[in-house]
Amino acid sequence: MFTGIVEELGEVVAVERLPDAARLTVRGHLVTADASHGDSIAVNGVCLTVTDSSDKTFTTDVMAETLQHTGLGGLSPGSPVNLERPVRLGGRLGGHLVQGHADGTGEILSRTPGEHWDVVRIATPPQLARYIVLKGSITVDGVSLTVSALGATGRPDGTGDPAPWFEVSLIPTTLEMTTLGRLQPGSQVNLEVDVIAKYVESLLAGGSQAGNEQAGARS
Repeated sequence: MFTGIVEELGEVVAVERLPDAARLTVRGHLVTADASHGDSIAVNGVCLTVTDSSDKTFTTDVMAETLQHTGLGGLSPGSPVNLERPVRLGGRLGGHLVQGHADGTGEILSRTPGEHWDVVRIATPPQLARYIVLKGSITVDGVSLTVSALGATGRPDGTGDPAPWFEVSLIPTTLEMTTLGRLQPGSQVNLEVDVIAKYVESLLAGGSQAGNEQAGARS
């Protein structure tokens, strides 16, 4: 379990392409200080398992499914990445509960610089939009953020449903210490919605189904 508070900005050192996976080597002097085989480290919000660590780097294997459904497949040597170790039991929960299981990817639509922060608008996959609420929490490339605005934009040709988006406001610390300060419109980001919302939806759906079954049994 993570909190979405990035510990350091790391760098991809090497990428080995395999038939159905990839092997990443990432440099991060802080997260490797106590890393050992089998430990978990979140890379751009994706929980990965350490297979080797040495000389302030760690190596991890990324399966094909993860490469296809997250932005990790687009990483190359030199790419900056957000790194976070799991939260210790009893530690401070500075962000929110983050599993490191990306639900999908979004695309940065725009960024508007301000005097003290940047406002970034991100396109949302339609299937995730229902889990995102104003002032709620969302994880973007491993960074715990608060949703500051919601909306939807129609297609230029006027066909289809409006495409949903959300906005986040990035303070100077986030701009300086994470990849979000560098990404431009068109960039892909990993998204993880609040897991509590997904559990609530599942419980409500299960409760309705159970209620219908009981009503059917009595009729």
